Amino acid sequence: MEKPKVFVSRRIPVDGLDRIIELGDVELWEEDLEPSYDVLLEKVVGADGLVCLLTDRIDDQLMDAAGDQLRVISQMAVGFDNIDTKAATERGIAVGHTPGVLTDTTADFAFTLLMAAARRVAEGARYVQEGHWKTWGPTLLMGYDVYGSTLGLVGSGRIGQAVARRASGFNMRILCYDPFVDEDVITAFGAESTSLENVLSESDFVSLHVPLTRETRHMIGASQFRDMKSTCVLVNTSRGPVVDTEALYHALKDGEIAYAALDVTEPEPIPFGDPILTLDNCLIVPHIASSSIATRTQMSTMVADNLAAGLKGEVLPYCANPEIYG
Repeated sequence: MEKPKVFVSRRIPVDGLDRIIELGDVELWEEDLEPSYDVLLEKVVGADGLVCLLTDRIDDQLMDAAGDQLRVISQMAVGFDNIDTKAATERGIAVGHTPGVLTDTTADFAFTLLMAAARRVAEGARYVQEGHWKTWGPTLLMGYDVYGSTLGLVGSGRIGQAVARRASGFNMRILCYDPFVDEDVITAFGAESTSLENVLSESDFVSLHVPLTRETRHMIGASQFRDMKSTCVLVNTSRGPVVDTEALYHALKDGEIAYAALDVTEPEPIPFGDPILTLDNCLIVPHIASSSIATRTQMSTMVADNLAAGLKGEVLPYCANPEIYG
């Protein structure tokens, strides 16, 4: 019996990859950078299964290029805004993702960024590395206290709630804006439900935890920065396009807000030479919020589980388009 053909768009942790290789005739993209869209179009032809990442555009044209035999798309990510799930459902293709597993890991990192920005950790490290540290200084690199301050959450899903639990240990007042979650749910995890305007104007730290949709694209822009305190720190571990990068640059440069700490950017990666990289009050890291050994390993095995089920015609354990099963 002929083995199913599978294309894997990037090397993933070995625990999941080894299982995937056992499932069929697997072609692995070995390069550090993701394949271009044109390369993807070529590689998926005749594939029964596709393993992909957020950096891959998976649209109706690509699904048609693959052919009618394509049964499953298994993505190593919680989000799947890069995949046209409607087109997949119309073609009978199951789409898998990796939800839940990275909640606490990402919440840890969001709070890491918050603390690092508040206490200017990256600036301090550069100060030492560049040879500027000559003595203890009473006003050197003064930052902001986290304990007893106000945290504003934009979005209160699993990750937002996990960040709130960490904030409670710092005796923070927690404000939350999420029009899709009942007020009693928000109150139950120790936050106050309020408007976006109140979250922005009253918070010392604003942390973003929303999916990327038409409504959330650039939901934090020039107008929102004007609503924030001049001492506010913005943290984004959600999706880069939730924040208008150009507006953020001007807000930081002009002192409308104090600091930004970003795990995600628009575009991503941020181009070397972008003016925002010249700012001392902007900390940017390369989309590593979920990058712990345990979490990424578990994500890879979930990818393998989804792929195996899809190739067998079984229900995916972690399905992004469950409507495909009626």
